[in-house]
Amino acid sequence: MSARDGFGTRARDGEGVGERFEHGLVLGKFYPPHAGHHHLVREAAARCERLTVLVCAASVESVPLDERLAWMREVHPDVRVIGAVDDIPMDLNDPDVWAAHMAVFRGAVPERVDAVFTSEAYGDELARRFGARHVCVDAERSRFPVSGTAVRKDPVGNWEFLAEPVRAALARRVVVLGAESTGTTTMARALTEHYRARGGVWASTRCVDEYGREYSEQKLAALRAERPDADWGEVTFSSEEFPVIAREQRRREDAAARTGSPVLFCDTDAFATTIWHERYMGGRPYPAEPEPAGQHLWLLTDHEGVAFEDDGLREGEELRPWMTGRFRAELARTGRDFRVLTGAHDKRLADAVAAVDALLGAGWQFTDPLPEKR
Repeated sequence: MSARDGFGTRARDGEGVGERFEHGLVLGKFYPPHAGHHHLVREAAARCERLTVLVCAASVESVPLDERLAWMREVHPDVRVIGAVDDIPMDLNDPDVWAAHMAVFRGAVPERVDAVFTSEAYGDELARRFGARHVCVDAERSRFPVSGTAVRKDPVGNWEFLAEPVRAALARRVVVLGAESTGTTTMARALTEHYRARGGVWASTRCVDEYGREYSEQKLAALRAERPDADWGEVTFSSEEFPVIAREQRRREDAAARTGSPVLFCDTDAFATTIWHERYMGGRPYPAEPEPAGQHLWLLTDHEGVAFEDDGLREGEELRPWMTGRFRAELARTGRDFRVLTGAHDKRLADAVAAVDALLGAGWQFTDPLPEKR
């Protein structure tokens, strides 16, 4: 089909390349956004003086509108991204349903639209109702063979088509935590290597090291700069330092999740930091305890059967049973999904892999969008 003049007419990819529009519109659910969506937006932005991206979300969908808006705004900072709640099921053959949808669309975008960019068969009718030109972009999905439905069904199989903020939101985060010298770092790194060895999308699996240890090393180094013979027992902490450690730990997790595989391993987390605060400062964990949202599975390394090794930043071997008990009690009290790893390292690793595989096997469980009749 060639490009034609008139409202609601269509121009395909590559046709009318020199033609530009004052105001273009891209409209969709972006549930979740993927490479095909981003290609559509970039193609539209290249042909418009200004572009509006309208994100329409239904209340039944499990990814909130605000989150989708944030994702799209990050990937496309140079276009206007706005949102609307659209709880009307689609029926492409019902003019009353079309009119109801258009009321939502026009409520969000009341100004003149010169071109509507889509990859959909309904684009001609949508453009006609806006009094605009329809520009069809990669309707065959040849550039990026992906759809929102495919991503919702199989995020792992479509991971390559997801932008960094979506990956960060979808990555399953597994935290390894435990008392001093119980093998948390060894386990987190062993799990990371195990999943990397699976290859494919898993080759980019990442591990976030414990920031609290790095922070502690810096405190000891600062003390030794003043007194070279200082040791770990002389390092002191204040309550105010623990939220700082927790925030930086979470920042590093979020950064790693953006570029890794569908699973991220964390050597401790913000939740664990609250227990370490209790260990060093006494009393209950500090206020503003981090919420569990974002993490999905905790693996608690038991102290039994693991020799205590003093590496210069450890003390309190006698406190390990108490620490294990506190971790276990708080994990249970806060409703976190956790497993206790016991026995020799090989058994612990096998049990941990089984737990992680079960987490991944459970899927992401997006709710279905509203039904659509074509």
